[in-house]
Amino acid sequence: MIPVRGFEGRRVAVFGLGRTGLTAARALKAGGAVPVLWDEQPKAREQAAAEGFAVEDLAAADWSSFAAFLLSPGVPLTHPRPHWTVEKARAAGVEIVGDMELFARTVALAPQGRRPKAVAITGTNGKSTTTALIGWVLKQAGKDAQVGGNIGVGVLGLDDMHAGAVYVLEVSSYQLDLTSTFRPDAAVLLNVSPDHLDRHGGMDGYVAAKRRIFANQAPGDTAVVGIDDDWCRAVCTELTASSRMTVRPISSARAAGRGVHALDGVLYDATGERAVAVADLTAARSLPGRHNAQNAAAAYAAVRALGLSVEDAVAGLMSFPGLAHRMEEVGRIGRVRFINDSKATNADAARQALSSYPRVWWIAGGLAKAGGIEPLADLFPRVAGAYLIGEAAQDFARALDGRAPWRVCGDLERATAAAFEDAARSGEEAVVLLSPACASFDQFPDFEARGEAFRAAVGALAAAAHLPQEASA
Repeated sequence: MIPVRGFEGRRVAVFGLGRTGLTAARALKAGGAVPVLWDEQPKAREQAAAEGFAVEDLAAADWSSFAAFLLSPGVPLTHPRPHWTVEKARAAGVEIVGDMELFARTVALAPQGRRPKAVAITGTNGKSTTTALIGWVLKQAGKDAQVGGNIGVGVLGLDDMHAGAVYVLEVSSYQLDLTSTFRPDAAVLLNVSPDHLDRHGGMDGYVAAKRRIFANQAPGDTAVVGIDDDWCRAVCTELTASSRMTVRPISSARAAGRGVHALDGVLYDATGERAVAVADLTAARSLPGRHNAQNAAAAYAAVRALGLSVEDAVAGLMSFPGLAHRMEEVGRIGRVRFINDSKATNADAARQALSSYPRVWWIAGGLAKAGGIEPLADLFPRVAGAYLIGEAAQDFARALDGRAPWRVCGDLERATAAAFEDAARSGEEAVVLLSPACASFDQFPDFEARGEAFRAAVGALAAAAHLPQEASA
């Protein structure tokens, strides 16, 4: 745990007692603050009280007694409208912060000799893979890499800081909205496409939130920016013109100037006088597809900015085992491979998996995002069969009708069985792909639980058929 500094003996209000809120409360308490917790769910309040925290109804609290207000990232700050706790904090003049901001302030208060480095990664798609990839590369090079944030362990739940540590942090737009002094040594913006627009008041607000990852960078820091979409290209141009930090453009579609790019499966380092081919990404089993080429380019640029050698950076990329729930091969039965891409919670993320295979038996559905799967229409010819689940099933069926075979299966277990039956009957080397293009919350608590349910369904099929379920290497 990282004890939060700067609030010793002072009351800090905390609202939202999920993973982020509880972790932050523990870190505040460990640093000497007096966290005062509240959540609208009685079970969450009971858990907090059982841990010995002060639990107080913030609707009736004296807000003038609080030094700060820690808001969990899942709670609306501005849109569709500010949460009632936000309104109370603003009325009382109480600063609103998030866990990344508490981390940033604790770093700033640490003695110079104990300060760690930080790499922060954001983007609409690919940030979890890139975060895990950077952490892996650093660890393989012998670095003490602490990986967390919006993935795995909350940032304040990571090991306490020391000189030589590198914090590799996935950061969401919600978390960035709650920062004011956060300053990563290397900040990565992979890509931007429409997502969470209701929480940011539209596309401009969403891009502005993502761009905050660079807000406090200065000379000596590095900004790694994808240039494969218009929004990020504009950000890259603006940062380059500011001359505040070193800017490294990255791309999987074009040469990236004085940056890093991946074309036709080859990774090029063009940070020097000329572009040099440094890695054949087609040999990296866990980094298939153009989207992973962008992830690899970003990871390479980030670790090089931290001082890793070309040799160590490439060795780490090539040995990466992959990220759970992101194009993860969870088994093989006969000639059928099962790919778990449960983390694909929107159409853009699902596009990355669908475009990586020439023909798929596709499991999709859940709680749909705006636009549904219509943006994927150009990939429907690759769909040998679609097996639809959750609330979006009927809408997805209408989108697919006449363009790809489909079947409404309702739940994941039935969809997996139906997809396997059809894929096995084809006689091909076949791929059953779970890439839902939806949030999971209609049937599962999160995408991880959905991915594990898929893994279990594959295991059940193998057992029922008395066939081996061959795990991927």
